[in-house]
Amino acid sequence: MTLSLTRPAAAPSPSPGRPAAGKRLLPGLAAVAAAVAVAWSANRLVPAVAPLTWAVVLGVVAGNLRLLPDPLRPGLAFSSRRLMRLGIALLGLKLALGDVVALGWQTVLVVLGVVSATFFGTQWLGRRAGLPGDQPLLIATGFSICGASAVAAMNGVTESEDEDVVTAVALVTLCGTLAIVVLPLLQGPLGLGDVQFGRWTGASVHDVGQVVAIAQGAGPTALGQAVVVKLMRVALLAPIVAGVALSRRRARPTVAAASRRQPVVPLFVAGFLALVAVRTSGVLPGSVIAGADQLDGLLLAGALFALGSSVDVRALVRTGGRALLVGLASWLLIAVLAYIGVRLTT
Repeated sequence: MTLSLTRPAAAPSPSPGRPAAGKRLLPGLAAVAAAVAVAWSANRLVPAVAPLTWAVVLGVVAGNLRLLPDPLRPGLAFSSRRLMRLGIALLGLKLALGDVVALGWQTVLVVLGVVSATFFGTQWLGRRAGLPGDQPLLIATGFSICGASAVAAMNGVTESEDEDVVTAVALVTLCGTLAIVVLPLLQGPLGLGDVQFGRWTGASVHDVGQVVAIAQGAGPTALGQAVVVKLMRVALLAPIVAGVALSRRRARPTVAAASRRQPVVPLFVAGFLALVAVRTSGVLPGSVIAGADQLDGLLLAGALFALGSSVDVRALVRTGGRALLVGLASWLLIAVLAYIGVRLTT
């Protein structure tokens, strides 16, 4: 007892300042960096599977096999929130407003209609199927806008259960991967020219990488159309996320009162919009934009690994069948609506 009483006087405990907090984060951040390197290596071996998908899979496997000890948790928690929001903001550098204007107002209306119908229609299907928590909202966001990145952005304002987030990511990944195989086989039978096929791909496929993988096989014209249409869907991420944030604040007065000082538009969404403006201005050289694109992919992969590491697979299995049916129905919905829209406007 005497020794324990005298030790604090001889060696006072360190203050909980930023250096101490930084040291607590380092083990987890190192694990995240290693996982991202593995995800990129796996993507080179199997290019059809995106690095973000590999990152989620690695996180789920590592978490459920108990390969991540407790000292890694602070860094993993930091990555799943902070790195994710920074990565979402950097997505803004992918889009210039001039590219959207060049599509013409008819295509713009088609994209707005397809995204809106898929977003609200998928939520309705999810609720009818009895999906728990925020799964209907997150699945709808991923399928209607831009896959895993959109799910992560929505989670930035909903702070949903990790199982709900990873279920949505898994579904958009599965359906996007299937689209890589299925859509090129349909171009001929559906009678789609290169411009039409590119726009259909951009309007219906979930992840940007998946869009590129599908459209590049049809040539540069299809690829250019697909990417611009897809990035227009990405631009809708900001108003949809901001709208959900405002809606939830109004629906939950106690939460709104507790977070009154927080902006209606989350900071990472405002950052996304600001970077769209920067890209539109043309002040950044191509090398900077390319570097930011690489950094964005690394940040999102690290965040998704951290997110996946906290998921209990057994909990996912309980609702897996219903969620899969909703995901497949949402994929069919957006593909059909996009096809009709492209046929009517080209």
